[in-house]
Amino acid sequence: MSDPDSQPGKRPDSDPSGARSGGWTGADGDGRTASPWQPPGQPPAQGWNEQYGARGDGPVSGSPGQYRPPAPMYRAPPKPGVIPLRPLGLGEILDGAFQACRRNPLATFGIAILLQAVVAVVVVLLFGNLASSLAVFEAADPGTESMIGALAGLGVFASVSGIVSAVALLLLQGILVIPIARSVINQETSFGQAWRLAGPRLLPLLGFGLLAFAATVLGVVLIVGISALAIAGLGTYSALLIVPLALGAVVVLIWASIKLVVAPAALMLEGTGPWTSIKRSWVLTHGNWWRTFGIVLLTSVIVSVISSVIAAPLTFAVTLVIGFGSNSSAAPDALESLPVLAATQAITALFTAVGYAFQAGVTALLYVDLRIRREGFDVVLMREHENAGTTTTDVIPGGTTSFGHRGGSA
Repeated sequence: MSDPDSQPGKRPDSDPSGARSGGWTGADGDGRTASPWQPPGQPPAQGWNEQYGARGDGPVSGSPGQYRPPAPMYRAPPKPGVIPLRPLGLGEILDGAFQACRRNPLATFGIAILLQAVVAVVVVLLFGNLASSLAVFEAADPGTESMIGALAGLGVFASVSGIVSAVALLLLQGILVIPIARSVINQETSFGQAWRLAGPRLLPLLGFGLLAFAATVLGVVLIVGISALAIAGLGTYSALLIVPLALGAVVVLIWASIKLVVAPAALMLEGTGPWTSIKRSWVLTHGNWWRTFGIVLLTSVIVSVISSVIAAPLTFAVTLVIGFGSNSSAAPDALESLPVLAATQAITALFTAVGYAFQAGVTALLYVDLRIRREGFDVVLMREHENAGTTTTDVIPGGTTSFGHRGGSA
């Protein structure tokens, strides 16, 4: 009797699954070569196995006829602009801010330099008006009224220059959010376009600044009042209350500043009012306070160190050149120092503007990162990028807060 294994077109009984080394190949009754047998519903035993790096899926060792499906391939998140659309790391935020400023130099560095130049001009003009008042301190016997006038002028100089600097910094932080956020969806922004898009939001931005200023003044008045009562009631022991109170006030100020750090970005991009922007920033930073604090602190340190290293030698050199070139006269020393002040203010304004532009970029991308983590903002950014296409538009990303992981429409 013939061996059944030797009969053509018959499946060997020793391999009931019909698969030997990945499929049995024999001849049918007409002598034609049969195709490899595959289990029903399984893909062919060909193709690249991504998980194991071998050609063909092949049977699983020790399991005849069983095939391992290919492992899913990793797909990187989309990156239409300066950052990938996923939760960001520290390096990606810093690099994205630099790239956004580099791609939109006039809308970032240009606006920053313009605003800081205005601050520098105001400081120089105020100091010029103050110079004659300061000459009273050189008199042998200055009168009481002259001393009061000089001190009042010094107070006005400090107050006005401080307010102008604060307003310029607030406007800078708000306006630069727009070109930075637009660069996330690969939209370039010109100098005039940035002002045009930011224009309708400038008054609400100043309203936010007034709220922050009023809260700060209220806190200072409260601390001063408590300190005065402590001095009157406790005398020499009042320091036991005043020192912890002052330290606690500093801690609260830092904590509140970080909680509100992305409020200008929310106001400019979402079109919300000052108070709603404060609440939005409060919610976005919830659970991310320490991370936000670390990024803001590190950025401030980096900008301060780089600005000091570059600006200090230049300022010193300019001071020496102008000092050696000036002609001694009977003019007051304050007036003689005006050229030096103007030169140092110009250098300071330039490097301060560059640093502030970079800081504003980091803050804007920090806002984007917080919304991606909490609200699935990457879905909206991708949709807005696809809608904008390759043409330059006036789109401002982030105008909605109902989408993504919060269950709203995407």
